[in-house]
Amino acid sequence: MRFEVRALKPREGVVSLLLEAPDAGAAQEQARAQGLAVLSARPLRSFGDVIVRRRRAFPLLQFTQELVALLRAGLSLPETLETMVEKESRPEVRGTLQEVRDRLYEGRSFSQALEAQPAIFAPLYVATVRASERTGDLAEALARYIDYQEKLDVLRKKIVSASIYPAVLLGVGGLVTLFLLGYVVPRFSAIYAESGRDLPFLSRLLLDWGQLIQGRGDVLLAVLVVLAVGAVAGWSRVRRAAAAGVQRVPALRERLLVYHLARFYRTLGMLLRGGVPILPALGMVAGLLSPELREKLSVAVARVREGVALSDAMVGAGLTTPVAARMLRVGENSGDMAGMMERIAVFHDEELARWVDWFTKLFEPLLMAVIGVVIGAIVVLMYLPIFELAGSLQ
Repeated sequence: MRFEVRALKPREGVVSLLLEAPDAGAAQEQARAQGLAVLSARPLRSFGDVIVRRRRAFPLLQFTQELVALLRAGLSLPETLETMVEKESRPEVRGTLQEVRDRLYEGRSFSQALEAQPAIFAPLYVATVRASERTGDLAEALARYIDYQEKLDVLRKKIVSASIYPAVLLGVGGLVTLFLLGYVVPRFSAIYAESGRDLPFLSRLLLDWGQLIQGRGDVLLAVLVVLAVGAVAGWSRVRRAAAAGVQRVPALRERLLVYHLARFYRTLGMLLRGGVPILPALGMVAGLLSPELREKLSVAVARVREGVALSDAMVGAGLTTPVAARMLRVGENSGDMAGMMERIAVFHDEELARWVDWFTKLFEPLLMAVIGVVIGAIVVLMYLPIFELAGSLQ
């Protein structure tokens, strides 16, 4: 299997490699053998693999909710997993639960049983379970994970719902434009060709475009289909390119930073509340950040190891906002860093939600106006020769 490995290379910064390996761990070992500090390793899948993976995705949140409910009802962990295996009808989910149950019966801990399936149970999830095994509050730790995931989903759903209407407007506007250029404009072109009149430059240019689309419609359609399939198959690259484009816009770059920092502090707070020490927790949450922010985090971690206060290290690395920096210092003075980090995340989530609402209310009318101007310009340019002919007759 091919893996895309992102790593830090001395003097060059973040680099990306394509490596052949049986699993992600082997790919990371290959990169480390080349003297690289591995940041992430993800498999490269075909379009069909992506569809199958989405269809067979393990319902982690549902699994966690059922696990918490049964544990709080008084069942032991092995009994809970036996119950979940018996009730499960989906073969792929049932197989995963059976593997976890079997490893428990082999004498392994629950965290070790989960860690054996890294494609399903992320390191953050495994770390939450491992920390709870020291304190004996597995149900409470998993309940905190559920709350954490639901809060992340709320913000993600707000952003997705805010982008649906503009996407629909763009789609409908594009289809109407294509219909005018590919069907209506060529018919006007035939009428004007028979009249033998000279047309205004812009009208003539529009009619030429319409004739091109009509004459090469099959080629243009094939190109659009190829581009759409390529965008879906290479969605990760498209997403990275879009993120790079967003980074070039100062206002969007600032909001994207707030989004990353909100996830970062929420996750870090959850791990600290679960009993994970600060340095291992910082290593676990690095995957939530962009490559640029990971480099800054590595600098902050190095300074914390040197004895610098966490708030000062975060401020020096550029991983705070003015509000977050003040709240971190308050958390250090009060001794409640976990609670303060969660409050930082809540503050930034609310700030980002307000900005999304404001941006949506501003962007949607502007987008409608642009689409209206484009369609209106096409219609006016089609009828402009008729208007001129009517004026000459008068």
